[in-house]
Amino acid sequence: MKKLFLLAIAFVTLTAAVKSDGDKIPAATLKKLDGSKVNSSTFSNDGKPIVISFWATWCKPCKKELDAIAENYADWQKETGVKLIAISIDDARSSSKVVTDVKTKGWEYEVYIDENQDFKRAMNVNNVPHTFLIDGSGKIVWSHNSYAEGDEDKLYENIQALAKGEKLKH
Repeated sequence: MKKLFLLAIAFVTLTAAVKSDGDKIPAATLKKLDGSKVNSSTFSNDGKPIVISFWATWCKPCKKELDAIAENYADWQKETGVKLIAISIDDARSSSKVVTDVKTKGWEYEVYIDENQDFKRAMNVNNVPHTFLIDGSGKIVWSHNSYAEGDEDKLYENIQALAKGEKLKH
């Protein structure tokens, strides 16, 4: 009975923690590629947009999305000042593959590992890839789950609109 009660409390807590438009980035401890720790509450980009992309080394659509963005990332940064933060949800057993993938792909993103998946749960990410767009004040303004070729174009349209101070189309 006690376990059932605790499960009910955990469910209510997780349900209340669902992230949607207008919510702030929740605090969770993540691991940098060098093994040091960082708290997600410190994510910032001098008032400019941030893209947070959840991915995994075993997820082919995730890598396709990050590769597609990488092709234009320098131009995106120059035009809008956007910063992309890639969050790997690989667990401790496969997290060593993250460093290899990032080096092999040559991604210029900030990459963190969410080994315990605390940040994933706090952001209500059920499947990867899952991408969030954060405005300059740290509020979630758009999110997208899954990846199909060309999705990066819609993401960039939203980044441009956000950088201009326009409302986003969902």
